[in-house]
Amino acid sequence: MFAVPENTIALPQSHGALHPVRIALDTAARRERWTHLLRYDPDSRFAALVERTDSQEVWLMSWLPGQHTDLHDHGHTSGAFTLVSGSLTEVVATGNRQVLHHLAAGQSRVFGPDHVHQVRNDGVDPAVTIHVYRDGGRTMRPYRYDPVAGATREDPRPTRPDCA
Repeated sequence: MFAVPENTIALPQSHGALHPVRIALDTAARRERWTHLLRYDPDSRFAALVERTDSQEVWLMSWLPGQHTDLHDHGHTSGAFTLVSGSLTEVVATGNRQVLHHLAAGQSRVFGPDHVHQVRNDGVDPAVTIHVYRDGGRTMRPYRYDPVAGATREDPRPTRPDCA
């Protein structure tokens, strides 16, 4: 075994240069940054801004059993989310089919432009997630799903804040 000198590894110049999953995992592990923000809302998903820079936003979200997003994309935004605790299901609309991804604590999902999905808590326990949004922040464009036509945008107007 040998040690690699520190100056032989190219390190990112800033936290924002890291992959969104890496940032989400790092933020999830550093609970002191967000536990004081955590709340559970019986009426809707709870969201709190953890950090905002010129290039990205990091959000904390909580999901009580039965809470979910509607089918949506994130416009021009790209990013990722990591499940800190609980379980979630992501439904991705691809063409005229839907693909389910069942997520457990520690797992992450990446999204980019034209990634149409719904996230929901089908479990019996609350769930907590950390989300990283780039290129436009936390935006949402609603869709509807038809098994024949696939996913279509509900409203062609500009995006609005409120997503997962």
